[in-house]
Amino acid sequence: MTGVAVATTSALAADAAHETALNGGNAVDCALAASLLTMNTEPGVCALAGGAYISIWKPGSEPVTIDGNVAVPGYGPADEDHSGVESVTMEYGGGITTLVGAGSVGVPGSLAAVEAAWRQYGNAQWQDILAPSIRVTRDGFPLSAACHYYLGYSGKPIYGRTDDGYQALHDGDSLREAGSTIVIPHLSNTLSLIAAEGARAFYEGELATAIVRHCQDNGGRLAAEDLKRYHAIERPALQTDIGEWRIATNPPPAVGGVVLSAMLSAFARQTIAAWDVAAISRLVDVQRACLGFRKRHLDLAEDVGALGARMLAEARNGQLLSQWTSSSTVHTSAVDDTGLACAITASSGYGSGEMPSGTGLWLNNCLGELELNRRGLDAGPVGSRLPSNMAPSVARRGGRVIAVGSPGADRITTALHQFLVNLLQLDMPLAEAAAHPRVHVDTSGKDDRLMTESGLPIPDSELPISTYADINMYFGGVGVASFDESSGFETAADPRREGGTVVVEA
Repeated sequence: MTGVAVATTSALAADAAHETALNGGNAVDCALAASLLTMNTEPGVCALAGGAYISIWKPGSEPVTIDGNVAVPGYGPADEDHSGVESVTMEYGGGITTLVGAGSVGVPGSLAAVEAAWRQYGNAQWQDILAPSIRVTRDGFPLSAACHYYLGYSGKPIYGRTDDGYQALHDGDSLREAGSTIVIPHLSNTLSLIAAEGARAFYEGELATAIVRHCQDNGGRLAAEDLKRYHAIERPALQTDIGEWRIATNPPPAVGGVVLSAMLSAFARQTIAAWDVAAISRLVDVQRACLGFRKRHLDLAEDVGALGARMLAEARNGQLLSQWTSSSTVHTSAVDDTGLACAITASSGYGSGEMPSGTGLWLNNCLGELELNRRGLDAGPVGSRLPSNMAPSVARRGGRVIAVGSPGADRITTALHQFLVNLLQLDMPLAEAAAHPRVHVDTSGKDDRLMTESGLPIPDSELPISTYADINMYFGGVGVASFDESSGFETAADPRREGGTVVVEA
């Protein structure tokens, strides 16, 4: 049996990884099992019919990222009037507007990425990876506090759009309480079918037929040909050297990994000894430069790769800084005692609220996630990947390897950057590096704002400042697993989220 360490979103997901390890799974298998369970037991926060990225680094090989992000539909009949879309405004996160309904649904890619990773890098049986999710969704699972919080805003306007979805989350007119047992109708049967037939059951079988029929009957653009043509893409990971460490993360066309790499390179041009006023001031400058470049250039770029390369070059030579005078995600990190590392981040947007009858599958609203997909419903060429903040990452130095990532929309990159500075440059212990207070420059509005957690020496700033009295889930939820040839396994789950960790010794 292979020794494995996993950091994920819940104790249930950690249990799924543990079970998979006992069944002969390696780091990839355990990460996949935990991620699948999370995607199916975090209603509102994530769902299987969304997108995912999987970064994998096998010892002796170059790191890769498997792109299973949501794609632009349109291989079927056009719906140019966007009749299947409704705008919803919620007070969640200080106030957001998102588009929901069948017309907001992009081509899901998570399951294709999971199967591709398992076929190329896994050891366990496909049925064993899905078994924990099948059992838990059949017997019921507790509604997490994070899900309950988001559903308090979105439960009726979004997740009340279909009978099966409403029934799963509500008791009469009321949202079920946090901790209540949730059973999503038909979901366990759907997962059993996928376990028996593989991902093709989702992309070409009866599930595909049900998904397409629902979308087209309700004004959506997703067609059978969109699902049939979809495939996960394995790309060379984007690599950045910081001191003796090499960090591998999500490459273009996603923007999250490019922004993270630029932040790491720009910040590392000067050494710091602690988070003093000067270091925080520099951190704010780096965030403003990198997030500002993204907002002005990357979000609407036709070629993210070319502009991303320019951004990285400017970050490395100092030019980028000279310019300046909870969409929902889940993450799992896993390493094993062979040195194999896997980091998976998945998202389904704010959710379309659409659940095709008899499937138990909530569909994404990634076309309607306006602050990320700034092109809106006409998001680009049919089949192209939608923009993404996700940045699952793996890092190596000598005999040590770590897998790390975070949920948190546009806070993903700033959370990961500060964690990596804490660990790689300030040499903090793993748990302290994940829990340490953070700052984030919010560039989503007309004017930038500085968001902070208490406990940091905040410099004078021209920006308006909002300070949280304690650490807060707004600032992400880093999950990290580490293996060192000399000292063994270590894990940490960010206290900003519920989290779950497990270590299985060989």
